[in-house]
Amino acid sequence: MSNKKSSFWLSSKGLAALGLIGAASYFLLMEHSDHVWQYLPFLILLACPFMHMFMHKGHDHHKSNDDGDEYQRGLKDGRSTVQQVDDKHATNDHHQ
Repeated sequence: MSNKKSSFWLSSKGLAALGLIGAASYFLLMEHSDHVWQYLPFLILLACPFMHMFMHKGHDHHKSNDDGDEYQRGLKDGRSTVQQVDDKHATNDHHQ
């Protein structure tokens, strides 16, 4: 049995919530479009911190998981690539 949780938004309650949000958004835009357009820049700025909180799932430093190994391996690969480029530039500068 899998321990992976299914997405809330794909459940029946999630789809109902999406439908309700969609209907409310439609009527808000149709009936109060002047007010929505007036405050749109502020709504976009307000969306930034929420997007940061909800979209950065991997930034939870309190959990212990195996992602640290992949992170360290990526750092090592990146450093070796930078070192190879630096060595190549150093030999090209030396030969000129």
